[in-house]
Amino acid sequence: MRVGITGHSNLVPECVPAVQAAITETLTKLDSHLVGVTCLAPGADQLFARAVLALGGEVEVVLPALDYRDRLKPHQVADYDELRAAATVVSVLPHMSSGRQAYVAANERMLASVEVLVAVWDGIPAQGKGGTADVVEQARASGVPIEVVWPPEARRKS
Repeated sequence: MRVGITGHSNLVPECVPAVQAAITETLTKLDSHLVGVTCLAPGADQLFARAVLALGGEVEVVLPALDYRDRLKPHQVADYDELRAAATVVSVLPHMSSGRQAYVAANERMLASVEVLVAVWDGIPAQGKGGTADVVEQARASGVPIEVVWPPEARRKS
């Protein structure tokens, strides 16, 4: 089963174990052969990729732009590199620089290729294009089933 991810990148560190467990629990209910499709953003995307790999699935990466890695903070690069190296497929969209347009295109590519979307989402409405709530809205509009993951311990940095 092909499963996509959207989710907040600004999770507080204390909630990461609970979010990771909730993602894993959601994925175990879906199918024995998982293909997780992600942009590998810090936060929810990377937790999702780790869960898919831990369950024996494959990870496919859709990178929004050529400079995506360069836009990461220095402390985020090692995790990104590790997960990208573990991916079976890495696609880079033809945008030169990361930004709203590139993120929207990457999310559209991901949504078009999956059967289910996991959304690590606090339920707050969209505040612009390319964010978690916007992707949830797009999935609903296109008929992609959504599994919302937001355990009671989950929190975002303000």
